Amino acid sequence: MSHHTAMAPEATWVARWAGALLCLVVAAIHVVDQGGITATRDPYYVGVAYHVLEIAAVVAAVLLLIGLVRLGWLLAAGVAIGPLLGYIFSRGTGLPDYSDDIGNWTEPLGLVSLAVEGALLLLSVPLFVRSLRRRT
Repeated sequence: MSHHTAMAPEATWVARWAGALLCLVVAAIHVVDQGGITATRDPYYVGVAYHVLEIAAVVAAVLLLIGLVRLGWLLAAGVAIGPLLGYIFSRGTGLPDYSDDIGNWTEPLGLVSLAVEGALLLLSVPLFVRSLRRRT
């Protein structure tokens, strides 16, 4: 895979900007949910996961905007899938040392987050697959 096969023609500017915006919204939602940029949720591993997600979301947005679409769409899909799985596990069976959200399926910020992550997933996966098929 050459450097050029991962560059801009893989997606339109509109899709790339939309993907970048959705990534940044995912990051913003999680910053709000954790109580600010410098706050860390309990238990510690959940707080670390929030910070990793927020950094990954910003990196994905930058990659999409500078034209590294293959890596950008792949990371964007991860930014969408990670918190979706976290939502399901934290509200279903719970996570180790974290049972506060079990059964809390209708939390407003959580529902907004699901909508944004779902939209990002629906946008990023097909465009990532398309980037794999293109050869320039």
